[in-house]
Amino acid sequence: MGKYCAGSLLAVLIGFAADLIFGDPVTRLHPICLIGNLIAKLEKIIRKIFPKRERGEFCGGMLLAVLVILLSAGIPLLLLVISYRIYFWFGVAMESVQCFFVLAVKTLKKESMNVAEALRTEGLEAGRRAVSRIVGRDTQELSETGVVKAAVETVAENFSDGVFAPMLYLIIGGGALGFAYKSINTMDSMIGYKNDKYLYFGRFAARLDDVANFIPSRLAALFLIMAAPAAGLDGKKAWEIYRRDRLCHASPNSAQTEAAAAGALHVQLAGDAYYFGKLHKKPFIGDDLRPIEVEDIARVNRLMVTASVLSLVVLAAVKSVLLI
Repeated sequence: MGKYCAGSLLAVLIGFAADLIFGDPVTRLHPICLIGNLIAKLEKIIRKIFPKRERGEFCGGMLLAVLVILLSAGIPLLLLVISYRIYFWFGVAMESVQCFFVLAVKTLKKESMNVAEALRTEGLEAGRRAVSRIVGRDTQELSETGVVKAAVETVAENFSDGVFAPMLYLIIGGGALGFAYKSINTMDSMIGYKNDKYLYFGRFAARLDDVANFIPSRLAALFLIMAAPAAGLDGKKAWEIYRRDRLCHASPNSAQTEAAAAGALHVQLAGDAYYFGKLHKKPFIGDDLRPIEVEDIARVNRLMVTASVLSLVVLAAVKSVLLI
């Protein structure tokens, strides 16, 4: 068993390195895209079966979540079992590919830096279009400050659910557990809305995502704080704002990393935002010590990448000690 755990740890390291070099391939056959297609198809089927009442929609959403998690984790697990039985290093290679698909460091950096590049070279409208690819809020009326703030918030928040949490679950349970987490996260992004369509159908998936991210989001914030000095930012202020503003969000998890990033950058994040044409009142996170600027997108990415590497080193070291 120790041999396979060591192989799994090596696979995480290889997958992380591959992600830093190549980033996510843009293809409809990407496993996360396939999970998204599975969610969409199961939703259509289940909605036809369950009654369109509160209890019926909630139960239907719960069934969808269970099926998606079982399939998303079961198929990778089956592939790993077969691969490791064929040949140990073939299993490591298979798990490395799975880890590569689960992590998203380079893609998060690339997509957010596209926003900065668009603002610099093409102007506000291009910046709005670029940021609309990575945020869920309405972007049509955002000012340049609003566009930059949205990009910075996205990097900070997605460090947790796009990098640290998947890494933690991969370290704990290998590729299968990593895909189980990504399926939960994908469901939340697709059906975890508090609107008329998903208020009850998506409630179980949203709560499950809260549970899955509860510990990772807090650990991720601490790694951002620890990484801030190495990234040329303010670790002391990051800790101060984290302690004060980490719960300034409707979600128990989203403000954790945003607060740490806001403190490290000396800027103010969050505040009111429009979603699907409706204004959502949100408290501010951080102190308005200076105006937020386009360069902050590069700064928060430097913080995110530094924290990612630090996280991997620490988590891998802890698992290595446990394997001895």
